[in-house]
Amino acid sequence: MTELRTLKVALLGCGNVGAQVARILIEDADALAARTGARLQLSGIAVRNVNAKRDVELPQELFTTDAETLVKDADLVIELMGGIEPARTLILSALRNGACVVTGNKALLAQDGPTLYEEADKAGVQLSYEAAVAGAIPILRPIRDSLSGDRITRVLGIVNGTTNFILDQMDSTGAQFADALAEAQRLGYAEADPTADVEGHDAAAKAAILATLSFHTRFALENVHCEGITSVTAADIAAAKDAGLVIKLLAIAEKLTDADGGEGVSVRVHPTLLPREHPLAAVRGAFNAVFIEAENAGELMFYGQGAGGTPTASAVLGDLVSAARRLVLGGPQRTETTTGHVPALPIAAATTSYYIGLDVADQPGVLARIAQLFAEHGVSIETMRQTIHRDAESNVESAELRIVTHRASEAALAATVEAVKGLDVINSVTSVLRVEGV
Repeated sequence: MTELRTLKVALLGCGNVGAQVARILIEDADALAARTGARLQLSGIAVRNVNAKRDVELPQELFTTDAETLVKDADLVIELMGGIEPARTLILSALRNGACVVTGNKALLAQDGPTLYEEADKAGVQLSYEAAVAGAIPILRPIRDSLSGDRITRVLGIVNGTTNFILDQMDSTGAQFADALAEAQRLGYAEADPTADVEGHDAAAKAAILATLSFHTRFALENVHCEGITSVTAADIAAAKDAGLVIKLLAIAEKLTDADGGEGVSVRVHPTLLPREHPLAAVRGAFNAVFIEAENAGELMFYGQGAGGTPTASAVLGDLVSAARRLVLGGPQRTETTTGHVPALPIAAATTSYYIGLDVADQPGVLARIAQLFAEHGVSIETMRQTIHRDAESNVESAELRIVTHRASEAALAATVEAVKGLDVINSVTSVLRVEGV
């Protein structure tokens, strides 16, 4: 029997995901060797503190603080440190030394992916990052490989489990944002500082990666319009429910064509209203899902656990096995497929529908004035619902209007909302949310 080749694997970081990756490499060594045709030897784990307490018991001799030396002697490097530095420097060192790299670092890829891709191409090695988007869900490889012969026109994704859990709690229990966030922190879904999640930054980094793969053009974080969920209220959730809708934080990347036939891509993250019958509306708790529309394949949805040590480790190991097999079998490594140069469009170019909540004076002619203003801006109203309520203290009646528009340009819709605010019959604009899937 031919003796198997040994490939040295360096692991950078041993947090929740890293610890599970190390465990699987050790416990499933024989199965991984059978799948790759090589022994995957965990040569070391670079950490800041070798004596830190960890949930998974691992051989102490594997731990080191000397990440630079560990990387230089590796065939395969797994980067799970997060952040920009020293992750960027270590990945570049690994690539330049001829090692294939597997990473889950969406922030680094969104900020400086082009530099990493170029170095991987120069060295003829593989840079893989399935774990950077949607945890255990195999989404990047299907986009890059299975749909490579098709044309993707649109991607909508729930790619942040923390915000989906918060919005789901608000929808199912009527909780306010602050209470739902506190529950997410208690259960470990949200960090002590949840800014990256609730302000949409985490989802925006993932949106840039999805757009890059889907439209074969490099998109960075700066190309993504980003809004978080901190302004979503329990009243917004209740109004959405009354209208048969649900609010989700969506990452959206779609190809648009202007009147002259020019193409561009809009990449954005924001709270979005969806009909409850839409597949993404049924995604509950901390789960993730990505909905793809393609010219030939039609509509596809990928669903699963978007975070957690073991689920994300599954994605890391999938990339590792793929890279190891290429090292064993020879031939060119898989490289970036950014062959196009489609421009990134500002949010104003996007086409969507709006849900607008208005508190207005209860008097004759108000609805007609509002409808006329919408028409003047070229925005068509699809539905309008009115509820009368009386202030307990002043005993003055006012009306709450909930308007859903037909699809129009973001620029026209935003201009309409600004114009509505100027009407003397408007007490306040209570909410403005985008609507998809209607």
